[in-house]
Amino acid sequence: MGKLYNDVAGRDLGRLAALSDGIFAFAMTLLVLNIRVPGALAVHSEGELGHALLRLAPSVLTCVMTFMTLGIFWIGQQTQLSALKSADRNVAWLHIGFMFAVVLTPFSTALLADFITFRLAILIYWANIALLGLMLYLASRHAYRADLFKEHLLVGYYALLRRIVSSQSMYAIAALLCFVNTWLSIGLIFVIQLNYVFAPRIPWLYRY
Repeated sequence: MGKLYNDVAGRDLGRLAALSDGIFAFAMTLLVLNIRVPGALAVHSEGELGHALLRLAPSVLTCVMTFMTLGIFWIGQQTQLSALKSADRNVAWLHIGFMFAVVLTPFSTALLADFITFRLAILIYWANIALLGLMLYLASRHAYRADLFKEHLLVGYYALLRRIVSSQSMYAIAALLCFVNTWLSIGLIFVIQLNYVFAPRIPWLYRY
């Protein structure tokens, strides 16, 4: 009975994609809650309002960074799911683990916004990105071993793995730069995200 259940469980790619879309939408919406309107009682002039808005800069910056990150990973996940002919129970659970990493992003983003000059906050933010990449990588590897990829899209499997490895390597370098300068680390993470959003055709960065 157990084997029969495992043979039929978690095979609906449509349900998996629908759950993922809902979680991504919710997490991306939560990001803006970190940007709080300045309190009216503390603002009495245009100048004070301007200063209050400037203090929101870390929250705005980290919101934009994470929104781009989630967009990048949403496209990556949808690319993987569209290349599969079916799913199985293990693929489903690996993608559920991926979604857990997605729901953690509002927390790691808020932490970075409030402690943007702290190395630990940057490392936790990077760990969240690393978990996203790891779960997507593991899901791809299992799907390949279980022969779940459409035969004519196997090239997409190799391209997806190269993209995950190259991006995670660059994120790791950027995060470790926090031990030199935290703003340098954040700036490089932002540039990496922009690079993946606009996807220039640079061969050594494995753009596919």
